[in-house]
Amino acid sequence: MGVREGSDLYTEANLDEEGQEKLSQPPPRSGHVKTIIIAAIVCLLFGIAVYRGISSRTKASSALARETLEQAIRTVSVIPPKRGAPAEEIVLPGNIQAFIDAPIYARTNGYLRRWTVDIGAHVKAGQLLAEIDTPEVEQQLQQARADLATAEANLRLAEITASRYQELLKTDSISKQEADNASGDLQAKGAIVQSARYNMKRLEELQSFQRIYAPFDGVITARNTDIGALIDSGSASPARELFHIASTRKLRIYVKVPQVYARAARPGLPADLTLSEFPGRRFKGTLVRTAESIDASSRTLLVEIDLENPKGELLPGAYAEVHLKLPSQAPSYFLPVNTLLFRTEGLQVAVLEGGTRTVLIPVTIGRDFGNEVEIVTGLKGDENVILNPPDSLVSGETVSLAPSAANTSGKGN
Repeated sequence: MGVREGSDLYTEANLDEEGQEKLSQPPPRSGHVKTIIIAAIVCLLFGIAVYRGISSRTKASSALARETLEQAIRTVSVIPPKRGAPAEEIVLPGNIQAFIDAPIYARTNGYLRRWTVDIGAHVKAGQLLAEIDTPEVEQQLQQARADLATAEANLRLAEITASRYQELLKTDSISKQEADNASGDLQAKGAIVQSARYNMKRLEELQSFQRIYAPFDGVITARNTDIGALIDSGSASPARELFHIASTRKLRIYVKVPQVYARAARPGLPADLTLSEFPGRRFKGTLVRTAESIDASSRTLLVEIDLENPKGELLPGAYAEVHLKLPSQAPSYFLPVNTLLFRTEGLQVAVLEGGTRTVLIPVTIGRDFGNEVEIVTGLKGDENVILNPPDSLVSGETVSLAPSAANTSGKGN
């Protein structure tokens, strides 16, 4: 215990000495310390400012680079193709014609004595249309009758002579040669009579053509002669038709169907006609036959549509729009015209695949509706077609889909 107390006394003595030494040293100056602290703070602030400036500049550069890359990627809108109907109606121009249409020419020469019908007259088959004076034909007919009478007289004389020669031959009063000559003369005279009779019949038939009759029921659409006009027979120049007659109770409508629809245009298909003078009305017809050949100049198939016209409402020569409902041979689609790309490789559309990549697809168009076109080959129907594609767009290019087009794209898929 004594030793511990001694050691404690020694320690306290030492602490007293150190404390006295510390108290004896002069305290440091407070101004110098403040300067150091302020300098340190300034350096720290400067470093922070420099760091922030460098960081801000780096971020701005990164943002600019990112914005530049984003602007380099095109933003596009898409639209899905619209599928065509299974039975498609096409509208084509048609030319209405009479079911039977014929010019009426004279079969004999002369002068027109009178005509009994004018344009617009409805006539029946066998009705008298006009009469022709034929003085030359009448004189020729009189001559032919006289020639026939002469030939018949010569025939009778030849018959008598031949009969007598046969009797004389039995008694050997004449030679066999003379009897044969008389028999041959009889046959020749008989042939002359037949010739004269046929010539007279021909002139009688020609004289019967003085009266011109309607060949079928119809309407007179033209009259090209008048009383006293010189009439030349036949249809060759300089003859001209006297009347024109058309049968309008049934009409033919000829339509040129584009080649792409040629296989679908089959006899038996219904066809409706619309005319501007009959707004809201449709006239029912039927496709009855086709030319079975494509016109090389227009690449169309000529088809005929027959239409009943009992009231005569439709007139030959009129223009009509023909509505044909053709069954689709292959699926077709419709796209706006602003989706088409006209390239040297042909007509193309740009399709968005995978949401970011473009693919150019060659297509073939059918009908052009102005704002829309029909696509007959090249599409499957599930594509997203790019609207207003730029001319510089190429396959494989990366693009971004416009936000407003996202829903449309989803529907297209």
